[in-house]
Amino acid sequence: MNEKGFVSAIIVAAGSSRRMGGENKLLLKVGGKTVLERTVEAFENNCNTHEIIIAARAEDIEEYKALLSSCGKVRKIVAGGETRQKSVANALAACDERTGLVAIHDGARPFVTQKIINTTILAAFECGAAACAVPVKDTVKIIDGNSFIIDTPPRETLRAVHTPQCFKKSIYTECVNKLGEKAKDMTDDCRLAELCGVSVKIVESSYTNIKITTPEDIPFAESILEG
Repeated sequence: MNEKGFVSAIIVAAGSSRRMGGENKLLLKVGGKTVLERTVEAFENNCNTHEIIIAARAEDIEEYKALLSSCGKVRKIVAGGETRQKSVANALAACDERTGLVAIHDGARPFVTQKIINTTILAAFECGAAACAVPVKDTVKIIDGNSFIIDTPPRETLRAVHTPQCFKKSIYTECVNKLGEKAKDMTDDCRLAELCGVSVKIVESSYTNIKITTPEDIPFAESILEG
């Protein structure tokens, strides 16, 4: 276990699963376990994580409690909010008073590895904020309002950002307070830091650290388990 400080993992699990056709994607089974179980177990088994706080839809809380009853690090399951940022804020308020760093992770990313978690956490302790990401494979185009290409950013500078995204609690809280109402519309926690002038260190993720979003992701997830 790290000696740098108390780490709280915040699992964001309060989405509507709209692109999954309304079915709760976190309760879909991949290889005999639900997506949420696999996600939580990654942090349950992590040596650098001290507690897990889950932000869930109010109607899912009791089911999640039963599903995760064997996970000793799951301290609280709180009601999420109408936006991702509000869900994170509700979970943050439930963290242990000793929390020095938060690792915010999507509930629908069940294949995050111990290496990714550890690397991101340790980088955040060193730099204040860190996120994992992978190089973008495709050439990306910037278009105007009429869908015409206006620029092509150099691919070597582009990264697709995953989670966990980790922050010293004091830094994250300061960013939220500084942005006020603007913070509630952020769909990415790194954006909060960017807008407040906080540098975020990028560390290596994996292309298998996928976020399950649409029905097409389920066969891909099964293939990851099969190696």
